[in-house]
Amino acid sequence: MKEADRQVGIIGAGRLGQAMARTALRAGRPVVIANSRGPESLASVVATLGKGVSPGTVDQAAAEAIVVIAVPWDRVPDAVRGPEWKGKVVIDATNDWAADDLNGRTSSGLVADLVPGARVVKAGNTLGADVLGSDPQEAGGRRVIFFSGDDADAKSTVASLFEDAGFATIDLGDLATGGLMQQIHHPLAGLNLIRL
Repeated sequence: MKEADRQVGIIGAGRLGQAMARTALRAGRPVVIANSRGPESLASVVATLGKGVSPGTVDQAAAEAIVVIAVPWDRVPDAVRGPEWKGKVVIDATNDWAADDLNGRTSSGLVADLVPGARVVKAGNTLGADVLGSDPQEAGGRRVIFFSGDDADAKSTVASLFEDAGFATIDLGDLATGGLMQQIHHPLAGLNLIRL
């Protein structure tokens, strides 16, 4: 894998974005992290995360090979507006905490509509940020990460990222079926499992 194909862009620099940055760093991937306030506002975040993380604009984060959406649910539309998404592998790590009525759709289905042409994989949303960002090697086993998506190559890319970071991955199938299982108030939300 070329170095450019290993880079991870993260849109969102709060607890979830920082947890995903730690995951990417653990996997040996360089990270560009962005927020709505601009790179100059990220000095303390970058200093805390350490070597391998650089601040960027949303467009710079969205230009990376893998892009993580890690903003609060109500900010997703504004956060993803603007960049070109065609062909990008996008990890949707968001949660609709209000459990709004989505008219029979999954939250990831709605996210996919907002990033046209992207290959969306739902992942990283079932664990709390503190757990997600911590070492997944525990009790002689590896913490489980669930993922789902409609593009096999994108899912393989995302699985490799999490496996390189030390997680055990479980493919839940397509975005509609697996995404629903991962949503708030559904079976896998908040489930912290260790595979021995």
